Amino acid sequence: MRLDHVGFIGLGNMGAPMAAHLADAGHRLTVADAAPGVAAAFVTEHPAAAVAKGPESFAAVQILILMLPNSAVVEEVLERDGVADALRPGSLVIDMSSSEPLRTRALAARLAAKGLSMLDAPVSGGVRGAKARTLSVLVGGSPHELVRATPVLQAMARTVIPVGDIGSGHTAKALNNLVSAATISITVEALALAESFGISPETMTHVLNSSSGRSNTSENKVSQFMTSGSFDSGFSLRLMSKDVDIAVALARALSRPAEIADGVARQWRRIAGAAPAQTDHTEMYALLGAGTSMSEAESA
Repeated sequence: MRLDHVGFIGLGNMGAPMAAHLADAGHRLTVADAAPGVAAAFVTEHPAAAVAKGPESFAAVQILILMLPNSAVVEEVLERDGVADALRPGSLVIDMSSSEPLRTRALAARLAAKGLSMLDAPVSGGVRGAKARTLSVLVGGSPHELVRATPVLQAMARTVIPVGDIGSGHTAKALNNLVSAATISITVEALALAESFGISPETMTHVLNSSSGRSNTSENKVSQFMTSGSFDSGFSLRLMSKDVDIAVALARALSRPAEIADGVARQWRRIAGAAPAQTDHTEMYALLGAGTSMSEAESA
C-alpha cells in the first residue's frame, strides 16, 4: 500500500498523539504548531518526521491535516498564512478541528477554486481516544475523497463514519456535543437534587445506571471524573461550550427551533466564561454546585 506524505498542523493534546499514530504507521510527516518548540519536540520523538519551516514546506504533501481550535484559525493558517497557496493542485485538505459547518462549506469552495479538495473530519473520543487510537471520525465530503483519505484516518481512529456532504462532519460533531453537554447538565442537576434530599451521589448514580436515566455521562463520567474529584477527562469545558454554541448558531442559520439547546448553551457559556481556560468539562459537577441548591448555583 502506498503511504501518503502527510502534513499535520496542530500538535496539541489531541493532535500530537494523532500525528504520532501516523508516524508509527509509516507515513512521511511534515508537522507544524504555533507554540514554540512543540513541532521540534515531536520530531525528536519521531525522527522520520520533519518540522515545517514555512508554508512552502507543505508543497510536497498529498494530504494536509489540520487539528486547530476553530474555523478562524483554520482559515488563518490556510489562507492568510499561505499554506493553501503552497499546496499542489490535487492535494487533499482534511479539517479535523471542531469548526463551524457553514464556514467549512465556504472554505471548501474557495479551496476548490485553487484545485484543492477538502473533507471535514472532526473526532469524538477525547485525549484518551486519541492516545489509544479509539477515536470516531465523522466525515463530511466527497465519497471519492473519503476513499483516498481512509487509510490515513484509520491510522488515527477506530471508527470512520461518513455523514454527508462537506460540512456534515462538523455539524454532526457539534450536535453530538450538544447532546453530551445537555446530558451532563441534567445529570449534575439530578445528582445535586438527590444529595439535597439525602441520597448520596454514588447511590443516585447507581440508580441512573440501573434505570432509564442511564447515559454516557452516568456510566463513564460521574464516578470516574466527577464524584472522584479527578476532573481529568482531557476535554476542556470551554471547548464543550464552543461546540454547543456552534450547534445553536447552526439552528439559527437554518431557522430551526432550539429551545432546550439555547438553555444548555447559556448555562455552559456562563460557566465557561468564569472558569480558567484549562478547566475540564467534567468539572461542571463542582461548578454547578454539587450539594447546594440550584438557585444558589445559578446565581453564583
